[in-house]
Amino acid sequence: MLAANPNYSFHAPLSKPRASNSKKFKLSSNFSSVNCFPPTNRIHISSIQPSNDVHRTPRTRKNKISSSGSGSLFNRFTIGACVAAQPDILSADAPHQSFAPYSIKIPVGDRHILVETGHIGRQASAAITVTDGETVIYTTVCFNDDPNEPTDFFPLSVHYQERFSAAGRTSGGFFKREGRTKDHEVLICRLIDRPLRPTMPKGFYHETQILSWVLSYDGLHPPDSLAVTAAGIAVALSEVPSSGVVAGVRVGLIGDKFVVNPTIKEMEDSKLDLLLAGTESAILMIEGYCDFLPEEKLLEAVEVGQSAVRAICMEVESLVKKCGKPKMVDAVKLPPPELYKHVEEIAGDELVEALQIKEKIPRRKALSSLEAKVLNILTEEGFVSKTEASLPSEVVLSDLVEVEDEDEEVVVDGEVDEGDVRIKPVPKKPAPMLYSEVDVKLVYQEVSSKFLRRRIVEGGKRSDGRNPEELRSINSRCGLLPRAHGSALFTRGETQSLAVATLGDKQMAQRIDNLVDEEEFKRFYLQYSFPPSCVGEAGRAGAPSRREIGHGMLAERALEPILPSEDEFPYTVRVESTITESNGSSSMASVCGGCLALQDAGVPVRSSIAGIAMGMVLNTEDFGGDGSPLILSDITGGEDASGDMDFKVAGNDDGVTAFQMDIKVVGITLSIMRQALLQAKEGRKHILVEMSKCSPPPSKKLSRYAPIIHVMKVNPDKINMIIGSGGKKVKSIIEETGVESIETQDNGVVRITAKDLSSLEKSKAIISNLTMVPKIGDIYRNCEIKTIAPYGVFVEIAPGREGLCHISELSASWLAKAEDAFKAGDRVDVKLIEINEKGQLRLSRRALLPEPSPDKGKLKKTLSVPNLDIKLDEVDLPEDTSPDVKAGVSDKNQTVEAKTPTDDKFVKKSISTGKDATETNKSRSKRTSTKSVSTPKTSESPVVNGEAKVG
Repeated sequence: MLAANPNYSFHAPLSKPRASNSKKFKLSSNFSSVNCFPPTNRIHISSIQPSNDVHRTPRTRKNKISSSGSGSLFNRFTIGACVAAQPDILSADAPHQSFAPYSIKIPVGDRHILVETGHIGRQASAAITVTDGETVIYTTVCFNDDPNEPTDFFPLSVHYQERFSAAGRTSGGFFKREGRTKDHEVLICRLIDRPLRPTMPKGFYHETQILSWVLSYDGLHPPDSLAVTAAGIAVALSEVPSSGVVAGVRVGLIGDKFVVNPTIKEMEDSKLDLLLAGTESAILMIEGYCDFLPEEKLLEAVEVGQSAVRAICMEVESLVKKCGKPKMVDAVKLPPPELYKHVEEIAGDELVEALQIKEKIPRRKALSSLEAKVLNILTEEGFVSKTEASLPSEVVLSDLVEVEDEDEEVVVDGEVDEGDVRIKPVPKKPAPMLYSEVDVKLVYQEVSSKFLRRRIVEGGKRSDGRNPEELRSINSRCGLLPRAHGSALFTRGETQSLAVATLGDKQMAQRIDNLVDEEEFKRFYLQYSFPPSCVGEAGRAGAPSRREIGHGMLAERALEPILPSEDEFPYTVRVESTITESNGSSSMASVCGGCLALQDAGVPVRSSIAGIAMGMVLNTEDFGGDGSPLILSDITGGEDASGDMDFKVAGNDDGVTAFQMDIKVVGITLSIMRQALLQAKEGRKHILVEMSKCSPPPSKKLSRYAPIIHVMKVNPDKINMIIGSGGKKVKSIIEETGVESIETQDNGVVRITAKDLSSLEKSKAIISNLTMVPKIGDIYRNCEIKTIAPYGVFVEIAPGREGLCHISELSASWLAKAEDAFKAGDRVDVKLIEINEKGQLRLSRRALLPEPSPDKGKLKKTLSVPNLDIKLDEVDLPEDTSPDVKAGVSDKNQTVEAKTPTDDKFVKKSISTGKDATETNKSRSKRTSTKSVSTPKTSESPVVNGEAKVG
């Protein structure tokens, strides 16, 4: 048929064969393997449009169409066309339908979570949504069709993202979309990855990816523990082989009651933040932070969390039975079993000697050299086992020559009688065995781990000669960096951390961009750095890895409970921990070094904190032990890699502040945890004693290079006076005084950050004067006249605070113009006589002038001046008063008028004369306060000895 149409061109893509474990579709009984089209509906190939994908089946990971007859192109094409024409190719008796929607409610704590599958993401190996309240998590699991090269690390990647649309927000930035993964998202990725990885079987090399998105967030139910449970359920429903269902919960301690999956509001009052993940029978991952809780309380919390996880896993099992897909167990490929014996036979004795080397670098080089030797023998030269060489040899007959029959002779045993030719058997040498390089490397690592565990269990000694409970030598020193605010170098064995503490104001705080529409700032944060040089290697250096972010957060949460409150210590604190040497437990070295650096920076911490990492060998009966788990204190890098547990605990003598446990095998129980916690407590006590021997010790006072922060409280209504229009005033204060920053809050709290004390005092004085509350009767001396107006002068009684001294209050005598007697820049003493509703100040200079001399002539007459309407009750007329004025004086209370020289307006004022004036001045003096306020050019505080000094 193809040849009948020469214009038709068909190209069949050459795809790689699927894994051997791929499943096959079940064709309906209505179709045959070669000719699947019914006779009445036959399709001619010449009438089909050519397409590169015309023969492909719908992509279903576990299914693959195959014909039982022939593998020809025609058969492949007809089957593909059949599938395209008839999509429901699964038989009616299929065990389950993967696309069928299904949901289940699972009780967790005091509420239920809703798990749904089959609604969205149906082309993924598994896709589910998990809902708690109005928080919705969508998680998918997919894997590549073709396996990767074998490796000792399971090819699993986890990506978690919080969509801003989940909370009705839009991401900031120019592109208005989510960018790189944030630190807290990385931490949740690690929470998902760590409990799932131990459940994956060795030998499964298909790249597996877990994607998780927060699609809806109600601000009440946290998504992190929900994401762990969603990922565990999705893996259980997928084709990825795993040892069991994984679920995660959070446990809080509110009062004396443990609460499973508490809300965000409830967590505000919780003394414990514990996130636990595991299976129905075992704990796999623990991460928690608390405020010096005892070990027994932690064990109780773990028991509560394990019960909740067990209940979730049991409910999920029913969902897996209905909707789960067959596991790809056939894809698990392990190295040949005999290879383990060959590696032990080649490297056994030398491996024992190499593991006894105490120093890390020489031991690593010896193990690498031995690995190269094993690789050369098993991958290039070939290896013949001593056991195989000692087996009985096969008989090999050479060419035989036929001769005439002769009398029988006795044939010696072991010889072959072929007539007259007697041939002795020739031994056949066993063929050398060759293995792949990847398999040899994997087996060598497992054998090395096995030998290390056997040495610890049988001999009771570790690689560096310590017993299981012994710690490495510890020494520390502080103040090694002269310009840093605080620094410490902490060394434990071959692990070393250089910790540096930096103090600053709120501008140095770390801004957290979260789903809630609120700005969050962290006033304490620890950043961990692990350069490749710390292990003697050359490698990647740049942005922090996920491991660095996780280790930094663990050390940060361990130190956070010992920090003073913001009211006690208003600084933002940043700690950098750079690992300069590493051989295990570098995160706990960061805790110890960070605590010493804080003390060296002068931070008033509540107590010292130490951290320790614990390890374990679980199945000791395999190595000559009694079967009980062996707990190791202060593990090294090799013991971490070869052991079954990595348990980090930080705290002091009284309790625990942070803990993290990663399990590499299934089977950790509460009794094992109790033993590890109690052994870790003894180790912490020893480390704290060694830290107290630090030489030189921490200074415990602020560095002279650290900024000075002064916190003052002002009237909240006066905050705007500090800020000014558009922030002009606060900027001018910063420029004038030289301080680094001035931070104001709506509650009236003002923080001034300065490099030196003099600039701080200047800014304090200015702000105090700006925000002071003046009182009627206060006297301000030596105040500067800022501006002159026709109706008076404006006097600055304090920096930024001005009041009006009316022309009538400038002098005891009448003034036509203020500028006739004063000019800008003159300094005068004034008294506050009035504050209006707008807060404007009315000042008087006349109230502070001395009373007139008694020898002056007094005329109790009414002064009549043309164009001036003034009522003179009493007036003191100087002796040199012009005769015209004296002549115009008439009887008391007579009113005269006079036109002012400045404008055409008429002003009426009642002025008393003679004796009445004296009595008025006396009464006025009694009514006013005698409080004196001095205003020199430079001052330090608004009120000193009862007088306000304003500069």
